[in-house]
Amino acid sequence: MRGYFGIGVEGISKPMNIGSLFRTAHAFGAGFVFTVAANYSPRKGGKADTSGAPAHVPFYEFPDVGQTVLPEDCELVGIELLDEAAELPSFRHPRQAAYILGPERGELSPEMTARCDFTVQIPTRFCVNVGIAGAIVMYDRMLNLGRFPARPLTPGGTGEAPTENMFGGPRLRRQMELHRAPAPGLLAEDDWEKT
Repeated sequence: MRGYFGIGVEGISKPMNIGSLFRTAHAFGAGFVFTVAANYSPRKGGKADTSGAPAHVPFYEFPDVGQTVLPEDCELVGIELLDEAAELPSFRHPRQAAYILGPERGELSPEMTARCDFTVQIPTRFCVNVGIAGAIVMYDRMLNLGRFPARPLTPGGTGEAPTENMFGGPRLRRQMELHRAPAPGLLAEDDWEKT
């Protein structure tokens, strides 16, 4: 899968929720994890993060929205139940993305929402746990951007294999030189000036 992603939280007060999210992010191959104005202690979060994600995935801790720094060309995607937010099953994930989730019993701050390039909602009847919401988003990203066989038409089965590259294999230098050589009886470009 091309590209990268990071995932973080804003304003969360329960370190174990963050630990659970970071463990799942580590499992899905996140490029980085982060917090913004959150109450996170690796010791307390580690009770839920049995993989020790911050030791294996870059971890950034930002004190507020204004000091949050993302990689260049990384698009920020807010996960929030907003009327104007796109529904996750219809959302095309950016190749370079950072996902941000809001606090327990709250929502992303207006400053963070304004900073987001996109807002997305998970179509559920009510809010789910932060760790669960993050897992759903990361799984959807994998389905959306990964190269998986198409699902079979009947239940079960493995589906068809992805199609092979349609543009052919790499061209070797010798083959390219043969294509550039003038046909017999024609002058090479260097000989044009001599005539």
